Amino acid sequence: MAVMVETPLPQPQEISHPQEPVGGFEELCQVLEQVDAGLPDGYRTEIIGGNVVVSPWSQCTYDYILESVIEQLGPHVPDGHRVRGFPRLFKFPSHDQSYGPDFYAVEWAALKVKGIHAPGDALSLVGEVTSRSTADADREAKLEVYGKAGVPVYVLVDMLAESVTAYSDPSPDRGYRAHQQVKLGDVVQIPAPFDCKLDTSAWEV
Repeated sequence: MAVMVETPLPQPQEISHPQEPVGGFEELCQVLEQVDAGLPDGYRTEIIGGNVVVSPWSQCTYDYILESVIEQLGPHVPDGHRVRGFPRLFKFPSHDQSYGPDFYAVEWAALKVKGIHAPGDALSLVGEVTSRSTADADREAKLEVYGKAGVPVYVLVDMLAESVTAYSDPSPDRGYRAHQQVKLGDVVQIPAPFDCKLDTSAWEV
């Protein structure tokens, strides 16, 4: 297990973690909680590929995108679900991963749990907005885990490739079996259980 820091932390902040190897996913989640508690504002933690990864929060323009997503998808969420762009970790125990999507739709009652992790199986949609430090994980590792874990829709806003992709039809063996990709600035169809369009015309910078 390693604690990976993608951007140097302000001094004198330190990240503490066990000197002995971590024995499993649940122990790694405990390490993540310890690391997260010691971080200054503006940083987040995730478990990606067996490592606790610390990364800075995104650029200001990403907040604009998140609010646009919330406004557009909010009226179309399944009953009992809400769309959020607030930092929240979701646990995927069968894949030994813990991700903090940039935006998500979740069964609201499922957040009534102790600790910093919410159950991944309560998600109806996840979305990631790529940066240079997160693009590979968003395009590959998270795409596979979200699909195999059964999250109905994954929206990848790839700022580097200037594209938006909506993945759907998840499978435990193959991940997502369907997707639609459009250029950033176009309209993308968000599949069931939302069945709505997402207009990205105002997202270009």
